[in-house]
Amino acid sequence: MLKPALTALLNISHPLIMAPMFLVSNTKMVIEGMNAGVAGCIPALNYRTIEELRASVHELKNAKVPGGSFGYNLIVNKSNIKYKDQLAVLCEEKVDFIITSLGSPEETIRQAHKAGIKVFCDVTDLAFAKKVESLGADALIAVNNEAGGHRGNLSAEQLIKELNENTLLPVISAGGVSNKTSLDKMLSYGAVGVSVGSPFIASFESGVSQEYKQACVDFGAKDIVLTEKISGTPCTVINTAYVQKVGTKQSWIERTLNKNKTLKKWVKMIRYMIGSNVVTKAATEVTYKTVWVAGPTIEDTTAITSVKSIVAKICL
Repeated sequence: MLKPALTALLNISHPLIMAPMFLVSNTKMVIEGMNAGVAGCIPALNYRTIEELRASVHELKNAKVPGGSFGYNLIVNKSNIKYKDQLAVLCEEKVDFIITSLGSPEETIRQAHKAGIKVFCDVTDLAFAKKVESLGADALIAVNNEAGGHRGNLSAEQLIKELNENTLLPVISAGGVSNKTSLDKMLSYGAVGVSVGSPFIASFESGVSQEYKQACVDFGAKDIVLTEKISGTPCTVINTAYVQKVGTKQSWIERTLNKNKTLKKWVKMIRYMIGSNVVTKAATEVTYKTVWVAGPTIEDTTAITSVKSIVAKICL
């Protein structure tokens, strides 16, 4: 069965979503992305209040142009205490699409579809893909082993093929794309489009420090390591001197608690909340302010440049 291209799903000019990145993504990036003919997505958790989230939606709606599209990422498990309020705002404002992560998307799909909003779900394996298909998801974000942040375990080719052969949903590949050659490779595997994050960190418009952007220029694929210090789930980061100092493994206390079936989910939830909370500054905690999340595609980042030029490098 022929599956609709990402360009058709979101009415965009190029088959690319600027992936939602915690603390990195912002309205400036998405507006420039829309102007360049792609879709942009922002984590709802990048906004401290519901009012700020709503204001960002208004800004993007006012800036939207033909050939561009915008959406938001929702963490749909219990670690996100703002989830229901965030979902309500996105549905009220009728954003173009929602990407769900880290939990069951059932309620999101139900509410979003009532508002005419498409829902794409992060998946790393066939089992979860089949689950979200049964719940009515509109497409799969296939997170492979080259993705930045919380990556999958399968190669892009293996994951895309498996999902295409066993589900009816369009597959959007996440991970491993930094130029036109890698985009074309994902499309040749059967993806209808791609979700790209790390190459956009070192953009003029991104919301991170100059030091973070420069790190994406100075470091490469060989400098990416997995750490359990942020959420308890392995996450890819740049192997800076600070990361080497604090280590990448959980403490013995966390490992012990994670072996307890009753406590495991609560330990992971607490660790995720601590790791994601930008105001947490305890000396023993690792936060996104001191640990730079990125994927191996920073290998292709040679300068801090504009979103427009990054889109052109990948799509044209």
